[in-house]
Amino acid sequence: MATVITRLDAWKAERSAMDAERLSVGFVPTMGALHAGHRSLLERARAENDRVVLSIFVNPTQFNDPADLQRYPRTLGADLDLVGSLADHVLAPEPAEMYPDGYAYRVTETSFSTLMEGAHRPGHFDGVLTVVLKLLNVVRPHRAYFGEKDRQQLELVRGLVRALLLPVEVVPCPTVRDPDGVAQSSRNRRLSPAARARAAAFPRILREAADAPSAARALEREGFGVDYVQEHAGVRLGAVRLEDVRLIDNVRL
Repeated sequence: MATVITRLDAWKAERSAMDAERLSVGFVPTMGALHAGHRSLLERARAENDRVVLSIFVNPTQFNDPADLQRYPRTLGADLDLVGSLADHVLAPEPAEMYPDGYAYRVTETSFSTLMEGAHRPGHFDGVLTVVLKLLNVVRPHRAYFGEKDRQQLELVRGLVRALLLPVEVVPCPTVRDPDGVAQSSRNRRLSPAARARAAAFPRILREAADAPSAARALEREGFGVDYVQEHAGVRLGAVRLEDVRLIDNVRL
């Protein structure tokens, strides 16, 4: 069972011991509400590193809607059960530890972050990149593992690491999908059974449509609210709303 650490000073002592033993460290940053997709990241990290660190931190600065932050599930007990022996340490700090400055200092990317998710969620990527930088500075991993489902986030994190000369390898991991093709997400549990069944049309249409506008029209005909469908670097990305739940996904063209 992983050791849960809530204080950054306690974690720093653990990390110093790893340095003394010259152990490689793999890191999986999450906001909890873990599922099979997170487990796949942990399995990859476990296979490639001497020690694995998982963070569970519901980052308040990346929610542009306070109600969405309040609704985000906190399931630490179930998360630890899923983790089992795949992680050696679970870092679960309080917001005051992560933001001693009250978010006065932040990271802003000025180009790609303004598109797609950034256009529909103002300030979202400032919060994401700021907390990722903080976590990488605290954990000091050799490798950090990110899922490809959040494709735009993955590309921005890669850019952050390059721009700020951070000594960490960003490892992309394939999206884990349910048998009907729906990408695993903590948000899926908020869908009614009927909406969850309808959600299978989202990845299918992204994959099969002739182009992005055709995909958007087809999703609207299926009853989805469409925030965007766009193509970037050989990938078709989309965000839709079903009931009161917002889903994102992407497929390679």
